[in-house]
Amino acid sequence: MNESFPRFDTGRSRTLSACRAALAALLVALPLAGFAPLAHADRADKDKPLNIEADNMTYDDLKQVNIFTGHVVATKGTIVIKADRVEVTQDPQGYQYATGTSSGANLSYFRQKREGLDEYIEGTAVRIDYDGKQDLTTLTTNATVKRLQGLSTVMDQVHGSVITYDGQKDFYTAKAGKDVAGPGNPSGRVRAMLSPRNGGAAPLNGASATLAPSTTIQGAPNQ
Repeated sequence: MNESFPRFDTGRSRTLSACRAALAALLVALPLAGFAPLAHADRADKDKPLNIEADNMTYDDLKQVNIFTGHVVATKGTIVIKADRVEVTQDPQGYQYATGTSSGANLSYFRQKREGLDEYIEGTAVRIDYDGKQDLTTLTTNATVKRLQGLSTVMDQVHGSVITYDGQKDFYTAKAGKDVAGPGNPSGRVRAMLSPRNGGAAPLNGASATLAPSTTIQGAPNQ
C-alpha cells in the first residue's frame, strides 16, 4: 500500500524559522531596553515632582500661590532649596516656580547635582528664585555659589550681588552690587576663587562649569 507523506516547502520553512528567531530575540531584548540608563538623568530635575516640608502652609486661591513658612525644605529631583519662606506657583503648562527668602542672619540655600559627575553646585543668598521651565536658578543679595567635588571639597567659589545658574547648560554668571561691598571691596565687585585643574583636588572627568562675569543678567528678579 502506498503511503502518502505531506510535502513541505523548504524555502517557506526557512523563512518561518527566521521570523520565529527574530521574534524570540525581540522578546528577549524588550525587557533589557526598559532598564537602559538615560543619558541625561540629572537633567530631568525640572520634570520631577516638587516635595516640600515646612512648619506652616497657606494657599492663596486668588493669586494661585502656595506659601510655606518656617524651616522650609523643598526638593525636586537633585535640587534642594532651604529658606524661611517659599512661595510656589505653576503656569498653565505645568511648569513650577519657587521663590525662597530668608531674613535676619539666615540665608536661603540651594544645591543641584551636575549631570554625570560627582559634583554639585551649591549656593546661598537672601533670595533664591527657581524657574522650572528653564531650569534656571537666580540667587539675589549677598549671593555665593560654589562648585563642589562630592559634597565637601570646594573647587570654585564666586561671590556677588546676583548670580544665575543654568542647570541645563552648566553655566553661571555673577553681577556686582553694593550689598557685597566691604573692606577691601568698597564697590562690591564680583570675586571668585578658582582651583587649578592640573593639581590638588582635581575635579572628576567632565567639563567644568563656566564662570562668566556679566553686567546684565537675564531673568534676574526685580528688586
